[in-house]
Formats: sequence, structure tokens, C-alpha cells
Amino acid sequence: MTHNTPQISPLRQRMSEDMALRKLAPQTQAAYIHAVKNFTCFLKRAPDTASAEDLRQYQLHLVEQGITITGLTFFFGTTLECPEAMAKMSHVHEPRKIPVVLGLEEVTRVLQSAGSLKYQAALGVAYGAGLRASEVVHLSVTDIDSERMVIHVEQGKGKCDRYAMLSPTLLNLLRAWWRHAHAHRQMLPGGWLFPGQNPVNPLSTRQLNRAFHRARKAARIDKAVSLHSLRHAFATHLLEHHEDIRVIQVLLGHKKLENTARYSQVAAKLLREVKGPLEYLEIGPPL
Repeated sequence: MTHNTPQISPLRQRMSEDMALRKLAPQTQAAYIHAVKNFTCFLKRAPDTASAEDLRQYQLHLVEQGITITGLTFFFGTTLECPEAMAKMSHVHEPRKIPVVLGLEEVTRVLQSAGSLKYQAALGVAYGAGLRASEVVHLSVTDIDSERMVIHVEQGKGKCDRYAMLSPTLLNLLRAWWRHAHAHRQMLPGGWLFPGQNPVNPLSTRQLNRAFHRARKAARIDKAVSLHSLRHAFATHLLEHHEDIRVIQVLLGHKKLENTARYSQVAAKLLREVKGPLEYLEIGPPL
């Protein structure tokens, strides 16, 4: 019995190799390939035959749907070595919205509604250390340094290593999960901190996202939040407790301070503490 294996075109193979050489993340590579596929469907012919005007018309189509052109920029500029094809394309600046932030009481309810010690600990790391979902699931047991009270985040966003904070409360939660996991043979010695069903593999970001949304619903939180909102809450709550913004920048792994500074816009406690200019006036009722 024979199986037909889908053939990969030389053009797609070359683009995949170009992305691998530049060490793009697997999610980024998949998104770029998807972008070129969509463009090919729009064009109804091979993408390397597109003219600058074809690309301009496609961008008009994308703007109506709110989709960006980053993947195509890589394809034409790097794989085809034809950056001039993008001459009529322009970067569309998306309005930057401030994040929706969970309050302390809401975060408490989410963690208490996690459903299992494993997910409570994983969501606890997302909030307590401000880690991204991909960073949480790729932690190993040896990344937890209880002597220095730090978490080693290996190859986070931007392929950079960094240290995240490890609070005593978070350490106690992780130790409780570690003891439970070993008692039930759910974790390999020195393996993933949050293993999947097969402990050889880490928990997937999809599974962690599902766990967050189950906990959110169980906690009866109707805000438009996601798993990443726990990271937003981490930064905002630190600001509200007057931690230095540059320290928060380092903990989050932000290269630019402006990315961290946006949390000051949603730090409600800080806004409440500001004395408005009207308070400095001595005014009475109108005559």
C-alpha cells in the first residue's frame, strides 16, 4: 500500500530554508507561509510572477480585512531577492490599544478556578513571573533556581535568555506541584516543569490557553482577556506598587522602555493617587 506525500514546490522549499537560516520561530514561519498561500489564492497564479501593482491591489484587499503584509515582505525581499516588487506597498499602522487588565481579586479567582494543581502552578508562573505562554510551557525543572530566587527563561522572545523573578509564594506553589507530579509519576527527573500527557513532551500553549479560559469562565470573569492578560496584570500590578519601571522592563524582557511604559496608562491605583489640579484651588459655590 502506497501513500501519496504532498509535494513541496521548490519556491516554498527555498522560502522555508531562508526562514530556517534566519532562525525564525516555528509560529512565525507558519504565519509567513500562510501569508504567501493567501496571496497566491488572490493572485490565481504563481506568487513569483506578481507585479508591484498586483501587490498594491492585494494590500488594498488586506486593509479592508485588517491583515498585515509582513510575510510577503519576507518572501519578496529575502526569498525572491526582489524588494522593488514591494515598492507600491506601504506599512499600515494599526492603532495601538491599551491592554485590558485583570485586578488582583480577579487574578486570585482565576488561579483558584484553575481546576488542577498543574494548571494553577502554570498560570501562577504566567502571572507571578510575567512570562509569555511559550516561555511557561518550555520551562524545565532545572530552570527554577530557589537559591537565587530567579527563573531562568531560555531563548524567550527575540531568542534572548533572561532571568525572571521567583517570589516565595510562587516557589511554594511550584514545590507543591513538583511533589504532586512526582508522587503521581507525571514528571520526569530534570524534565519539563509542565509536561504534556506524555511527559517527554512539554505542555502545549494551546492546552494552557484552554486551561486559562476554563478558569476564566469558572471565575465568572466577562472581560475580554486572554492568557497573555496575566502578563499584563503582572506589569500593571508592579507599577501600582511603585516598582521601578526599568526593573519591570528587565523582568518582562522588553528591549524598549516605551513597550513597558504603556502599562502606566492602565495602572488604576496610580491614577487614583494623582492629585488633580482642581484640588489645589480654593473655590466655593457660585455667587
